[in-house]
Amino acid sequence: MPLTSCDTGLARRDLLAGGAGVALTLALGGAACAEPGRKPNVVLIVADDLGYGELGVQGCRDITTPNIDSIASGGVRFTDGYVSCPVCSPTRAGLLTGRYQQRFGHEFNPGPAGAADSVFGLAADERTLAERLKEAGYSTCMVGKWHLGYRPECRPTRRGFDEFFGFLAGAHPYVAARQAGAQIMRGDEVVTEREYLTDAFAREAVAAIDRHKEHPFFLYLPFNAVHAPLQAPPRYQQRFAAIQDPRRRTFAAMQSAMDDAVGRVLARLREQGLERDTLLFFISDNGGPTPQTTSANGPLRGFKAQVLEGGIRVPFMVRWPGRLPEGKTYEKPVISLDIHATALAVAGIRKKPEKPLDGVNLLPVLTGKSSREPHKALFWRFGAQSAVRMGDWKLVEQQGETRLYNLKDDIHEDRDLAAEDPRKLKELQKAYEAWDRQLAEPRWGAQGRARRALRR
Repeated sequence: MPLTSCDTGLARRDLLAGGAGVALTLALGGAACAEPGRKPNVVLIVADDLGYGELGVQGCRDITTPNIDSIASGGVRFTDGYVSCPVCSPTRAGLLTGRYQQRFGHEFNPGPAGAADSVFGLAADERTLAERLKEAGYSTCMVGKWHLGYRPECRPTRRGFDEFFGFLAGAHPYVAARQAGAQIMRGDEVVTEREYLTDAFAREAVAAIDRHKEHPFFLYLPFNAVHAPLQAPPRYQQRFAAIQDPRRRTFAAMQSAMDDAVGRVLARLREQGLERDTLLFFISDNGGPTPQTTSANGPLRGFKAQVLEGGIRVPFMVRWPGRLPEGKTYEKPVISLDIHATALAVAGIRKKPEKPLDGVNLLPVLTGKSSREPHKALFWRFGAQSAVRMGDWKLVEQQGETRLYNLKDDIHEDRDLAAEDPRKLKELQKAYEAWDRQLAEPRWGAQGRARRALRR
């Protein structure tokens, strides 16, 4: 579908003022402009442990996800969309900073709140997307899972968010009766939550939209669905009575609840007349841990915590009605780090960050104003595992073995081509080594200590 264009003759006063409309037109390559006088809202929805193959639009057949699928049908779906780590906390650190989290030592999950290293937390000298958008006049709201620090100075309200409702740790129960030892917070206060947690997050997200509808807002909505534990109320499980496996049936119910929650957010944006003023992303934080929750990554190989495709390639889509194409798939590699840079461009923030971003503004390629690939290469380092993707080629270092794949011909990473193409192998190894030299040592975790010991 062609993009909705705006008048090519920009008002003289806008040009002189350098207003939001001009900045947005430049970000889009001149293809579209925002509503006069208003910067676009940014909504970032994150699923937890959602496998690549678990949405209808991704090929799933036993769980319907009409609301999430509608983001793809009304926008752009990335077939080769990646996250910067195959586990939760590091991915979130990269997502909110727009930088490879290994640059500042955030390489591993921290462990439970009571056992986490005292140094755990998003580095104080890294800037979050919420902080940048807040400075640009946005209201900033977070609803859901944080997992970037437990100490007061590390919490969402100290990292750019005006409002926070959710929890600070990693895995969290969904049902109030099973929440012993697990805390839900509003701001910095512990509150009692009786509603099924996915439903509660939907409730809080639509309330945030209502509160801030008159002004630009950033809503960060990281669900804990569909992460373990497998818990869902009967009303959701009844939708999938035909699924015989009780674990799969509960997982399906959890995913369906999340789809309903996404639908409530989309409906409220529509009801408030905000659809065309809102850039909305949906992404998973890593691949599915299939043996634990049944969340499948087909047709990819591998799972959460692996740098094989199943651990790092995820459902990833974006929608902005009237500004981006509808029902388009984009097949060049992109990464979650790009969300930060794209949101800054949409907000008209042209000041260069103090530390260079690794993500790029995707708007020019999505609108067809640029045919360049967003990235020459993408990189991963997760303890003893590492990977690099350049074009169709991918190098994987895992369990002491080095393997080379051509993903165009071998999406399942079955055929190792390292011996057949040593020149390509060396090219990717050289690129990875140059990137690796830029990184910090891991700041916490047994894996980090082991890595530091190996480097001595």
